[in-house]
Amino acid sequence: MHDLTQNPTLKTIQEMGRTTQSDGDCAELAGLDESRRKQERMIAELRQIDSLLIAFSGGADSAYLAWAAHQALDKRALAVTALSASFSEHDREEAQRFAAATGIRHECIRTEEFANPLYVANQADRCYHCKDELFDKMEALASDRGFAAIAYGINADDTHEFRPGHRAAAEHRVLAPLLTAGLRKNEIRALSREAGLATWDRPAAACLSSRVAYGTAVTPELLGRIERGEDFIRGLGFRQFRLRAHGELARVEIAPEEFARAFDAETMRRMAAELKQLGFTYVTLDLEGYRTGSLNASLKSK
Repeated sequence: MHDLTQNPTLKTIQEMGRTTQSDGDCAELAGLDESRRKQERMIAELRQIDSLLIAFSGGADSAYLAWAAHQALDKRALAVTALSASFSEHDREEAQRFAAATGIRHECIRTEEFANPLYVANQADRCYHCKDELFDKMEALASDRGFAAIAYGINADDTHEFRPGHRAAAEHRVLAPLLTAGLRKNEIRALSREAGLATWDRPAAACLSSRVAYGTAVTPELLGRIERGEDFIRGLGFRQFRLRAHGELARVEIAPEEFARAFDAETMRRMAAELKQLGFTYVTLDLEGYRTGSLNASLKSK
C-alpha cells in the first residue's frame, strides 16, 4: 500500500495554496517551462504509487489528473465517476467522451448522499458530506479491488476559496497531486492544451446542488428542474453560466463576455418562458454575471 501518511492535512493544504500563488504568477511570465517541470515531478511521484483511484468528474482538473495518472501508471490507474442526482447527464457524457478519447480506464459508481439528512439540509457544509460519501465509496472500491491510494483534483488556486469538501479529503487521507506539485488552474489548462486534451478550455463545472441557495433542501426533483433549465440555456449557445435556485426565483448567471446575447429581447423572452415552465415564478439575469461560489456571499453577510 502507498504510504498515505505523506498526504497533506487540511492545514497544510491551506498553507500550500498560499505559498504556490506567487509561483503560478511567475509561470505566466516564464512560459510553460516551469509548469512542465512541475508536471514531470508530479508524474514521477505518481509512478511511485502501486495503483491509484482518481475521483473524476470530467472537469479540467480531474481530467488532467486522470490523464497524468494514466501516463504514470497506465492500467494501474482507474478514473472513477460518481453518479447521483447531483451529477448532470451532460457532465456524465463529457466524462465518458474524455475517457474514450484518451484511453484511460474509467468506471462509474453510485453514491448515496441524498440518504444523508445533513446533505439534503443544504447548509454551508453540504460539500463536506458529499465528498465524505464519495471517499467512503472509493475507499470501499479500493479495498475490494486492491488499489493502493485515492487521489482528487484540488489545485493550488482552490485553497483560496470556501470549499468544505477539502476537509473530507484530508480526513480520508486522499492524495492531492496537483496541489502537491503547486499547479494552478491556468497551468493545468495550458498543460492540458499542450497534451491535446479536449478539456483544456472546458468551462468550470460543479455539482447541481451548488446551484441551490443554502438552507433550501436539495432534492432530486429540484435538481432535475435545474438540469433541464441549464440544458435549455446551453442549447441557446451559452458556454459559461449557472442557473441558481432561490425558492420561486431562478437567477441566471452568464459570463460577461456573453452579455450581448443574454440581454437580447428574444433570448430573454425564451429563457423566461422556459424556466417558468419548469416551475419558477420569477426569472432574473444577474447583472454581475457568472462567478464561482456566488451563493457563498450569503454566508459572509451573516
